[in-house]
Amino acid sequence: MKRAIALLVLTIMSLLHGATCAQDYPNRPIRVLIPFPPGGGSDIASRTILELVARNTDLQFVAENRAGAGGNIAFVAAAGAAPDGYTLLFATPGLAINTSLYRNAGFTQADFTPIALVAEAPLVLMIRPTLAATSVNDLIALSRAAPDAIRFGSAGNGSSSHLASEVLKSMTNLQYLHVPYKSSIAAMSDVVAGRIDMTVQPLSESIPFVRDGRMRALALTGAQRSPALPNVPTMQEQGVAGYSVATWYMLVGPAQLPASIVQRLQAGFAKVLAMPATKDVLAEKGIGVINGGPAQARTFLAQQAERWAEIIRKSAITVD
Repeated sequence: MKRAIALLVLTIMSLLHGATCAQDYPNRPIRVLIPFPPGGGSDIASRTILELVARNTDLQFVAENRAGAGGNIAFVAAAGAAPDGYTLLFATPGLAINTSLYRNAGFTQADFTPIALVAEAPLVLMIRPTLAATSVNDLIALSRAAPDAIRFGSAGNGSSSHLASEVLKSMTNLQYLHVPYKSSIAAMSDVVAGRIDMTVQPLSESIPFVRDGRMRALALTGAQRSPALPNVPTMQEQGVAGYSVATWYMLVGPAQLPASIVQRLQAGFAKVLAMPATKDVLAEKGIGVINGGPAQARTFLAQQAERWAEIIRKSAITVD
C-alpha cells in the first residue's frame, strides 16, 4: 500500500514538473545549431525560418553556425546537449545520411528528438555558360564522349550536392571527375570562373547565379518545378524517370527532450509555417513548406536513413 502511494506521488510530481516546464519554457533565447557555414543554403533557410518564427511568436533564437565534417560537428554537439530545450539543431539530410556515409559519424538517429519537419528545397544542376550543353541529355552525351573531361564540383564528399550527382550518375551513366570543395559557394565560384564545368547546389543559394547568367541551370532535382525558377525543368521532365532528390530541414533536439517542450516548440513553428506570408517569403527563396509534426518528422527521418543507406551501399561511397 505504501509503495503504491509512493508511486502515485511520484507520478503526480512528474506531471506537475512537466506542466511547470511547459509554463516556464522558454525563459531565455534558444541556441540553434546550423551545420554549415554562413551564406549557404542551410544557413539561408535556417536563419530565414528562425527569424519568421521569432517575429510571430514569443520564441527567441540565437543561431550558431557549427560547420565541418559534413555537418557532423553540429550533429554531435546537439546530440550531447542537455535535454532542456535550450540547444536545438536545424538538421539537414546529413542527419540521415552520415551514419551510413562515415565510418564513425559520432551519433545515431536515436540520439535526437524530432520536433518539426519544417521545409524542403530542390537542388539545381548548373554548368558554366560556355559549356556546349543546353539540357541534361546534352551534358550526358558530352561526358560519355570524353570520360572525366567534365569537372564536377560539390560542396564536399558526402554532401547533398555530391550524393545528388551520384544518384544521377547511377541512373544515366553521366561521367565526370569529382572535385570536392569545402563549401557550396566555393564550388559555384569556380564554375563561374571556368575552373570547373558543373555543380549541383541547393536552390536557395543558386538563384542569384542563375538569374544574372553567371551559370546556366539545366535542371532541378525535385519532383516538380519551383516558382523561384519557373523556366528550369526537372530531371524527370528531361527523361530521367523517377529521379527526385531534395534537401530538407528539420528541427530536432537531443534525446529525452520532454514532451511538453517538444509540443511548445512544434506549436510555435506550426503556427508560423501555416501563415501564407511565410510560404511566400520561403517560396521566393526556393523553399517549400512541409510543416510536419514530431511523428511525421520521426518517420521521415527513418525513411531517409534507409533510402540513403541503400544508395551509399550501391555507390560504395565512404568518408573517413
